[in-house]
Amino acid sequence: MKKLIFSLMALTSLSAHCQQRQWTLKECIDYATQNNITLKQAVLKKQSATEDRMQSKAALFPSLTATTNQSVGYAPWQETVGVKKGYYSGTYGINAQWTIWNGGRNVNALKQSELAEEQAELSAQQTANNIQERIAQLYVQILYMNEAIDVNLQSLEASKKNEERGKTMLEVGKMSKADLAQLTAQRATDEYNLVAAQSNLADYKLQLKQLLEITDDPTFDIAMPQAADEQALTDIPSLQSVYEQALLTRPEVKNQELAITKSELQIDAAKSGYLPTVSLTGGVGTSTSSRSSNGWGEQMKTNFDATVGVGVSIPLIDNRKNKTAVRKAKIEREQALLSQQEVRKELYTTIEGFWLDANSNQQKFRAAKVSVDSEQLSYDLLSEQFQLGLKNIVELMNGKTNLLQAQQNKLQSKYTTILNIQLLHFYEGKQITL
Repeated sequence: MKKLIFSLMALTSLSAHCQQRQWTLKECIDYATQNNITLKQAVLKKQSATEDRMQSKAALFPSLTATTNQSVGYAPWQETVGVKKGYYSGTYGINAQWTIWNGGRNVNALKQSELAEEQAELSAQQTANNIQERIAQLYVQILYMNEAIDVNLQSLEASKKNEERGKTMLEVGKMSKADLAQLTAQRATDEYNLVAAQSNLADYKLQLKQLLEITDDPTFDIAMPQAADEQALTDIPSLQSVYEQALLTRPEVKNQELAITKSELQIDAAKSGYLPTVSLTGGVGTSTSSRSSNGWGEQMKTNFDATVGVGVSIPLIDNRKNKTAVRKAKIEREQALLSQQEVRKELYTTIEGFWLDANSNQQKFRAAKVSVDSEQLSYDLLSEQFQLGLKNIVELMNGKTNLLQAQQNKLQSKYTTILNIQLLHFYEGKQITL
């Protein structure tokens, strides 16, 4: 019975392992879009900007307030006969105020808040783009390290076989202990390289989990699509076409354009400080007092009054406040123009970096493919000749080192090319796909 239970538990564990989720690139991006904390904070800033815009819109309409005041008093030296020294009184009112015109400040404030809302939305999009870009970089690094581990494993297996051959040759007197020690050292080096590659893979997975805000999945892993060599040999879009398209679609560019428009509105708002403000006021009110011989209802009626008025405020001497505001607004506009130049320069530099990396690594990949085939053939021949005693240990180890380096160069140039081509397409406004 116990054996049966243990068998069922083992099968259940194996089934759970086989069903372990492997995340695709699209699933990683979709999940991060919903759960990444930095992106959530950007969305909250956009919601806050929406509230500011609604507040600015409401400022165009009249305000209405209701007031009341209840008080008690005491007049200790009251000499009027029949009047109590202690009394209470109350006032009641409804007041309205409406700024009819203030040089367009309220209208400009609404336009600025609308632009700020758009900017917050664009900032959230920019944050989402940055996260997608980083996820793609980590995802490709994981794919690269996964294949690099396979190469290291093959290299380690070859080192172990060479070490075993060396032990056999030592027994029959065809190899010295010094040469065997070199083979052993090579095997140990390959073991170290394998552990280092596995450690790098685990680190990249950890970084990806952090972007996805996953903290409760120690077995996190990604799907391993087979990246064909053809993906690294596809046509690379031109630098200028990517840059021109990025200027039309990237949120950071649009955001900076809005910043310039917003600064121009700020200049108009500052200039309106020189103009008069016209406001309309009105109110109704009444009062009651215990000193009156009339009843509460009668007092509310007889003491009722209504007022309406127009107020005009004309700035005469403002201690340079308006002049300073206008000049600072103009300075902000110049800063916005400079920031636009900086954003465009950084965008071009980023795209140019991707483009240069894609081109150079594509050329390296073509050369590395030929190099791997050549080094593999060379190493196979060296191994055969080594077993026959025609090649020494140094030549064998050099051949193996050259093969391993060629394989690593091929993998690195391959995945670097694929990543940079995808990032160029991403800056064109397309989705990242692997």
